[in-house]
Amino acid sequence: MMSFKVAHHPLFCLPLPEGHRFPMAKYRLLPQTLLADGIIAPSQFFVPRMATVDEILTTHSPDYWQMLDELTLPPKDCRKIGLPMSQDLIDRERYVVGATIDCAKYALTDGISLSTSGGTHHAFKDSGEGFCVLNDVCVASNVLLNQGLVKKILILDLDVHQGNGNASIMADNANVFVMSLHGEKNYPYHKPASDLDIALADGVGDDEYLSLLKYHLPKVLDEFKPDFIFYIAGVDVLCDDRLGRINLTMNGLYERERYVIKTAYRRQIPMTVVMGGGYAPDMGVIVKGHCGVFGVVRDLYIYTI
Repeated sequence: MMSFKVAHHPLFCLPLPEGHRFPMAKYRLLPQTLLADGIIAPSQFFVPRMATVDEILTTHSPDYWQMLDELTLPPKDCRKIGLPMSQDLIDRERYVVGATIDCAKYALTDGISLSTSGGTHHAFKDSGEGFCVLNDVCVASNVLLNQGLVKKILILDLDVHQGNGNASIMADNANVFVMSLHGEKNYPYHKPASDLDIALADGVGDDEYLSLLKYHLPKVLDEFKPDFIFYIAGVDVLCDDRLGRINLTMNGLYERERYVIKTAYRRQIPMTVVMGGGYAPDMGVIVKGHCGVFGVVRDLYIYTI
């Protein structure tokens, strides 16, 4: 029987001002629910390290990092990010990035690993936006490539919002393929081209969504032949999400997770899963949505090996 590792750090849940629209509490409730429901055992959790400055600078510009490190980011740039700037926030973001890097290295051994955070795909080389400060998946991708641990990476982004930071950062990197399935009319309004952008009309439901995914993903895997996958498993595609405008049911979401995880498993491609977004008014819906991918991984990697 084979286990897998899950990254979690208490600072993932950073206190925010009362009424802030970012659902930060999910990062506290998700690991609690995974344990309470018996989806993940306590021994599977690990506390990630903080990403080093050298790791961050594989992807982000020295000037941007200096402003973050010294807390001198201009107010207009802070407003684009949408989170109150503080030393705790910068530390949190370094742990988020460190978690994704650590998970990737565990996945090379175990086949898969997951973080209870991550998917900060709106962070660019020299700026952040949309609640994203540092781009964890792009940093982790560059670290793996620079260390010669992998040769070709697929970033599979199924958050409802296009990963404009991913597309921009990886635009000229032939060793990374960015595939994004997202709302056509949703944020961000300027969408740099990914290697494959699949734009969804408002109101798309389970059948059309899953058909598109099941058509395009095998083609990408056959043609690009990645030896590692970062999967951004956003749950803001759910029908009751405040910001999603896509109509997946919870069953449809779980079917998405089963398809993605089983596809990587059957092709023996190591994968790291990060959470991405989720903005349903009911925090319980967000957490239930995120729990789905952990349950799929548990069932596949523990019970069927």
